[in-house]
Amino acid sequence: MPSLTFSSQHLPGVTVIAAAGEVDTPTAHLLDDYISRTRRHHGEHIVLDLSEVPYLDDSALRVLLQTHVLAHRNGAGLHLAELQPGPAHLLRTTETEGLLNVHSSLEQAIRAALLAARPSPVGGGAS
Repeated sequence: MPSLTFSSQHLPGVTVIAAAGEVDTPTAHLLDDYISRTRRHHGEHIVLDLSEVPYLDDSALRVLLQTHVLAHRNGAGLHLAELQPGPAHLLRTTETEGLLNVHSSLEQAIRAALLAARPSPVGGGAS
């Protein structure tokens, strides 16, 4: 049985999680649990480095969508980085690619998340 491993780092307002291995029905709950345990609070943006994930199934997609919804409800976002061909194909065929923040590089995803995590200037908006 293939294993699924994770690592993480915290940046201001952003949790970066790297996964390695296949995320499918037997392992999707591990991804969900790791995301829940690793982020410091619900309002944090999450960057998920999928560069070493060759396969996602519908169970994994469900975890990604639930994470996206929870983050969005709390004013944050889920950013996916460096999808391999299999996971990218799943997002295209299920038409969820446009719903999720997909970035071609980890650096691009982190930059977007950090920019989104910065507080808005008080009184800077137009009426």
